[in-house]
Amino acid sequence: MPKMKTHSGSKKRFKVTGKGKVKYKKPGQRHLLTGDSGNQNRKSRKAVIVADSDMKTMKKFMPYSF
Repeated sequence: MPKMKTHSGSKKRFKVTGKGKVKYKKPGQRHLLTGDSGNQNRKSRKAVIVADSDMKTMKKFMPYSF
């Protein structure tokens, strides 16, 4: 059986933590930020953990990361 390929877009956007959770940065912090409230901007700065319901998809995208 050949090796599975890692999804190129997901390896650039997601990191696996030490406990096996997947974290990512929220989108929308590059440009056109003047229309958003300060509250929205502050909340989107932090990294977020992927929901449990999406973990099956993440394991398919990054098979050798876990």
